[in-house]
Amino acid sequence: MKKYILKRILISLIILVFVAFIIYVLMRCLPNSYVETIARQKSQQPGSKSYQEWLADLNASYGLDKGIIPGFLGWCGKAIRGQFGDSWYYTVPVVEKFQSVIWVSFYMGAVSLFFELIIAIPLGIIAATKQYSTTDYVITIVALAGISLPTFFFASLLKLLFSVKLGWFDLYGLVGRNYNYLSRTGQILDMGKHLFLPILTLVVISIGSLMRYTRTNMLEVLNADYIRTARAKGLSERKVIYHHAFRNTLIPLVTIVGGSLPGLFSGALITETLYMIPGIGYTSYNAMVGGDIPFSMFYLVFLAILTLTGNLISDILYAVVDPRVRIA
Repeated sequence: MKKYILKRILISLIILVFVAFIIYVLMRCLPNSYVETIARQKSQQPGSKSYQEWLADLNASYGLDKGIIPGFLGWCGKAIRGQFGDSWYYTVPVVEKFQSVIWVSFYMGAVSLFFELIIAIPLGIIAATKQYSTTDYVITIVALAGISLPTFFFASLLKLLFSVKLGWFDLYGLVGRNYNYLSRTGQILDMGKHLFLPILTLVVISIGSLMRYTRTNMLEVLNADYIRTARAKGLSERKVIYHHAFRNTLIPLVTIVGGSLPGLFSGALITETLYMIPGIGYTSYNAMVGGDIPFSMFYLVFLAILTLTGNLISDILYAVVDPRVRIA
């Protein structure tokens, strides 16, 4: 196991370098950037230098006057030391801005994952045990609706109904205007009121795939020979389903959930942007739109690290929960 993990980590590092290089090339090829915007603004000031002179000076100060390869190697050298530079859009160090917004996304992701698990897995089991019944069809329709609904469309419906029509929740933001004047309990309730619709959006659009996956795996297990043997021995249907079948259904589910854990830190870019929640997703969106190369590079490489970590966790968990699997 240790040899396998070490080998996978080394392979992941190699993949990460190539992914970071591709991202760096794409960032350098953006049609518009912060330096071009600032150069254009400064060139319009009375008695200022020309746009081309300002652009050359700013590119030199940010190291963008070098070629792709030298520039990437310079970025890697600083990244290894944890130096990602200052955000052009937010005018603060990239790491500092990241630390100030990541936990909002993490708490949103953790709460939505919790509700996704306690809703999707039981419904998937019920649908499998009542195959081709009305209950199964209703759950299947709900699952397909969750899979098919675009995030922006469903979020817009929720805001139209609960914010515009009923006025129960605010349209945007993490806290209300009177947040600083509320008690500690009032502040928590106010933040929860603002996060309710974003979390509801994440839960509804996520439960469909997990629900269908649980149903499919449960049906496969229920048709296994050892389940028929357990029923032939006279065991109750409840014990057959929840003691024998469900335990084996958990094997692939654990790998999926384990692989999704790093995603708690990636943020929900579309949902956070629609509700203007100041998490890592919304922050990164503003940085990308503003041509903020340092922050965009950091965020995209961070996503690549999370993806590679999730794949490694899934592979390891599968071998841990299923003793029949051996990693060589």
